[in-house]
Amino acid sequence: MNKYKNLVQDGLLFAIKMWLFSRVILLISMLMIAPLLKTPFHGITGTLRWSLFSIWDAIFYKNIAVSGYEYMNDGYGHSVAFFPLFPLLIRAIMYTGLSVEVAGILVNNSAFLIGVIILYIWTSECYGHSVARWTTTVLTCFPMSLFCTVVYAEGLYILFSTAALRAFDRQQYGWLALWGAIATAARPTGISLIPAFFLAAWRERRGIKAYLASLATSGGLLLYSLYCQVKFGDPLAFIHAQKGWRPSLGFDWKGWSTMFWEITIGPINQKAGYIKDPLYLLLFISIIIAFTLLWIFRQRLGYSLVDYGSFSLILFLWLLAGDPLINTVSVLGGAYLLWYLRNQLTSITLTYGFCFLGLILASGGTWSLSRIIYGVVSFSVALGLLLSRHPRWGYATICFFTLLMVTISLRFAQGFWVG
Repeated sequence: MNKYKNLVQDGLLFAIKMWLFSRVILLISMLMIAPLLKTPFHGITGTLRWSLFSIWDAIFYKNIAVSGYEYMNDGYGHSVAFFPLFPLLIRAIMYTGLSVEVAGILVNNSAFLIGVIILYIWTSECYGHSVARWTTTVLTCFPMSLFCTVVYAEGLYILFSTAALRAFDRQQYGWLALWGAIATAARPTGISLIPAFFLAAWRERRGIKAYLASLATSGGLLLYSLYCQVKFGDPLAFIHAQKGWRPSLGFDWKGWSTMFWEITIGPINQKAGYIKDPLYLLLFISIIIAFTLLWIFRQRLGYSLVDYGSFSLILFLWLLAGDPLINTVSVLGGAYLLWYLRNQLTSITLTYGFCFLGLILASGGTWSLSRIIYGVVSFSVALGLLLSRHPRWGYATICFFTLLMVTISLRFAQGFWVG
C-alpha cells in the first residue's frame, strides 16, 4: 500500500512539473514572443486574447458547443465529423459563466494533466520509474502537445484512452468498458481501441469478461452513431463528413508520394516537375553522405562524436525538409519503434499502436499525421522506453522537441496551419 502511495505521489509531482514546464514554454511562445514578431504574409499578428487558442479545428468545437451539430452529405467538411465528448464538456462548463474559449482551454488542459499522471503510473507499473519519466517527458514536450493546450480534444482523448489501456493491463474490465466507451466518444481515433482490445485479449488468452469489456468500449461510438441516425438520418454521418478533408478511403498513394519527393528533392522541384532548385538537392545529398560517412567510420570517430554529429545532421535535415519530414518520420518511425520493441512492450500497447497505424494508413489522407500519431500513447511509451536506454540521445531528443514546440507554437499563434 505504501509502495503504491509513493508511486502515485512521485507520478503526481513529476507529471505536474513536466506539464507545467511544457505549458509555460507554450504560453511564453504564444503570448509573449509571437506578439513581438512582424505579421507574416497570409498570417495574423500575435495577440493576448483568448481567441488565439481557438482557431482552425477549434472553431468547429466552439460552434458545436454553442449551436449544436450541422451536416449535409455534400462532400464538404461539416461539424458532425468532430466527436461529441469535448463540446459537451465545454457546454457544461459554460453554465458556470465562462466563455466558450476559456471552458475549452480548461477542459483540455485539465484532462491532459490527469492523463499525464495516469500515463506515469501505468508505465511505472509496467516498465519501471525510469521509463515512466522518459515517457512522461516525451508526451509533454512533444511539439504536438500544443493541441493539449488550445481548444482541441487531444488532451481529453489521451486521458481516457490511457485510463482504458491501464485498466486492460490490470484486468479491471468494468473500468475498461467505461473508460474505453468514453474514449470512443472523444475522437475518431478511438475506433482503433476496439480491435486493439479484442486482439490483445486473444493474444493473452483472456476470458470472456475481457471480450465483453472490449465490445463495450464501442459504446461511445455506437451512441454517437445512433445520434447521427436520429438527427440526420445517417448513422455514418461522422464518416461521410470527413470527405471535406479526406475525399476517399484507402491508402493515399499520391499524398505519400508527394511527401517523399518533397523530402528528397524539395517542394519547389516537386511542384515544378524538374530540378528548378538544385541547391536543395545538393544539400540533401550532402546530409545523406555525411550520415553514411559517420556510420562507416563510427568506430574510429568514437560514439560521442558520432552522436553529436548525428544530432547536428538531424537538425540540418529538419531545417531543410520541414513539415513533410516530421509527418513522415512520425508514422514510419513510430511503426519501426513498435516493431523494434515488440518483445518489450505490453501486448495492448503494441496492438493498439499497430491497429492505429492500420486505421491511419487506410484513412485516405496525409493531413496532420504528426498530430494524430501524437494522440496515441503507444508511440510515446515506445520512444520513452528507447530513450531510457540511451540517455544522451534522450536529452538531445527532448531539446529538439522543445525547439519544435516553440516554432510550432509561434506559427499557430500567427494563424498558420500546423500539424
